[in-house]
Amino acid sequence: MKTAIYGFAGSGKSELFRALAGPDAQHTDRAMVKVPEPRLDPLTKLFSPRKVTPSEIEYVDIPGGSGKGHGLGQRVQSAIRPHDCLVTVLDAFSGLQDPEEQYRDIETDLMITDMAVIEKRLERLDQDKKKDRTLVNAQEEASLLRAKDLLDREIPLRQDPELAQTPELRGFCFLTAKPVLYVWNVMDTDLDADVPEDSPGQAHVALCAKLERELAEIDDPEERGEFLEDLGLTQSALDRIITRTSSLLGLITFLTAGEKEVRAWKVTRGATAPEAAGVIHSDLQKGFIRAEVLSWEDFCSVQNFKQAKDKGLLRLEGKDYLVRDGDIITFRFNV
Repeated sequence: MKTAIYGFAGSGKSELFRALAGPDAQHTDRAMVKVPEPRLDPLTKLFSPRKVTPSEIEYVDIPGGSGKGHGLGQRVQSAIRPHDCLVTVLDAFSGLQDPEEQYRDIETDLMITDMAVIEKRLERLDQDKKKDRTLVNAQEEASLLRAKDLLDREIPLRQDPELAQTPELRGFCFLTAKPVLYVWNVMDTDLDADVPEDSPGQAHVALCAKLERELAEIDDPEERGEFLEDLGLTQSALDRIITRTSSLLGLITFLTAGEKEVRAWKVTRGATAPEAAGVIHSDLQKGFIRAEVLSWEDFCSVQNFKQAKDKGLLRLEGKDYLVRDGDIITFRFNV
């Protein structure tokens, strides 16, 4: 799943991307970013594996973005449309633009664009009905009218996720249906700035992109820790960006563990055990037999797989099992 980072010119979006991407940022506009996963640590201590692999999320730096009063521009809106999640950076540090006004302007831009798509499609359906009513998908028309009603009331489609994810609307890739994280890029003295409350499909976080980029350039963990301590911080805000993105994408984590590798995998919430197996390899999904599952809570209670099995905590689950966040899974398959 891909996440687009964008914003008005001068918002600091590229600086945030450089912080996320690290040393490779100068050579690319795409970065695979490791998702913080503290649950890997106890498994690593237990197995001493040859390899430890966290899950990743792909971020893409979208170039461009007009200045205040000129909107995002058609090119930027077209560039963000294929992405699964949006990270929108607002300039709350320069004093040149009101960040709340930027926020409203961007939301308005996206709603106007979606409304234009809906009205054009409804107009086409009306024309088709005049020729032959059987040509029109009544469910599509009803869903479009519901979406139009939301936008008429200045409500983004993400606030009705059930509607936004209907098969009739998904193919339109509506911009306001995408989950979005608004990053309020503040001065390093304003890290505790108030930001709007989260709402369905939408989250907010305040950070200083310049500070995060400087932190990312410090290779020595001890030196980085001292830098954070001097600022009165316990961790980089990038961890919050990444975990919030993962949550907005509707992803959960399952784990696999052994002497060869301890690894975190991302899967869509509500995925079945075979679908989770397919994230690892398509052959595992095709030949799925069963999953041996140990919940994270049960693992923490014993810290040992043999004890978990002796106590009956290690469960055998079939094709209908819905994977839960933190499950430690061994897949049995035959191909």
